[in-house]
Amino acid sequence: MTDETTAKPHRPHHWRRDMVELAALFTAVTAADTMADTVVHGPDGPVLLASSAAALLATTAFHTWWARRGRSRTPSPAQAGAAPAAPRTAGSPDRPQPRTATGDAAGTALWRMRTTVRDEPGSLAALCTALAGEGVDILSLQTHPLADGVVDELLLRAPAALAATDLAGAAAAGGGRDTWLERADAHDLVDAPTRVLNLATRTALDAAELPLALRRLLGRCTIRSVPDRSPRSGGAPAEEVPAEGVWEGTVVRLRDPSGGSITIERPYLPFTPTEFARARALVELDARLGPRVPPRADVLTLPEGSEITVRRAGAGDLAAARAMHERCSAATLAQRYHGPAGDAERYLRHLLSPRFGRTLAAYTATGRLVALGHLLWDGDETEVALLVEDDWQRRGVGGELLGRLVELAVADGCRSVYAVTRSSNTGMVAAMRALGLPLDYQVEEGTLVITVRLAPARIPALPPAP
Repeated sequence: MTDETTAKPHRPHHWRRDMVELAALFTAVTAADTMADTVVHGPDGPVLLASSAAALLATTAFHTWWARRGRSRTPSPAQAGAAPAAPRTAGSPDRPQPRTATGDAAGTALWRMRTTVRDEPGSLAALCTALAGEGVDILSLQTHPLADGVVDELLLRAPAALAATDLAGAAAAGGGRDTWLERADAHDLVDAPTRVLNLATRTALDAAELPLALRRLLGRCTIRSVPDRSPRSGGAPAEEVPAEGVWEGTVVRLRDPSGGSITIERPYLPFTPTEFARARALVELDARLGPRVPPRADVLTLPEGSEITVRRAGAGDLAAARAMHERCSAATLAQRYHGPAGDAERYLRHLLSPRFGRTLAAYTATGRLVALGHLLWDGDETEVALLVEDDWQRRGVGGELLGRLVELAVADGCRSVYAVTRSSNTGMVAAMRALGLPLDYQVEEGTLVITVRLAPARIPALPPAP
């Protein structure tokens, strides 16, 4: 703060005020002299004056003693059991230190909890009190109203030694029921409005983001896109979903703007009306924006010196993909589709749709499509697949596409990807090994499944208590 001195306005000097003050002084002196003469010349004048002085001194001494006694009754901060508060400024080294074992940042774990409490005053307070008794800190809270209660979704920081069953027991002691727990990570620290806005932004930029956005929005769930005419069902039309969607406990079905439907399943944990409304809002956003694919393209030089352009593919590449299929040999198509390709038209429409994953296309300098790489959402798993034209095999095209597909999977938060091919497909095996990542192999009746582990698996969720 800045001290300011305000100048007093100048007032004119008047002699009449001086005369009044001088007269008042003379009057006071006269009154004091008269009083002193009266007391002194009285019969007990000196005694009266001495008694008055003694009474004044006694009063002063009593007042001083009482003031000191009152201060001694007030406990100091240390006597009251609290550390004395020291003033802190921004950047002061005296800021509070993280809590220890019963709540230390180095000895804690993040959890996501969802539990149902009664819809009445004090129910949330009882839950918070029970969790606090176990040294649990509540970092964020969302509420989902239901007809017979309220679902509270909490992000918790708990002591590392506290097991999931202990947390579930604390929630039950606080009045919670149908408690569900899952380990969280630093990404869950983002508040819900910010997370939803980020998901909406990513969905607006890329149509392939919608299934991923729904998975991030709703937590651990399985998302399946069903085309309006599935190639595996012989082209029979799929069951139509109402425009407003269908919500039945642990299953949500929404109409896909690009055709078909999107089915979301979450075992053990029913969806709430709030979650259903959020999921439907994301799908409506996708419908309003229409088909869209990021326009980015990379020009790569292969070891032999040829240049190819790698970019995202979409429905506009259908004609070029059909022509490439016609140039591929039957053996190449059989390795890609694990048997006869059948009607390539239906397969290609499915694979090039952004709803079922991401597709990368490799074009030559003359505009000829020579390879396709797919990253496909398969429920809660992710599949990679490659198709390279015969004349362009063993030239590094498949390896370039596979590396970029794995990078996309990592960016999308996938824990692993797998490829299904024939055990005789040495080119695919070599490309997977060139990634330099941990691989798992499984062979059954000539079919080889290679799984690439991208990140450690998360601790499984604890199902709700019965």
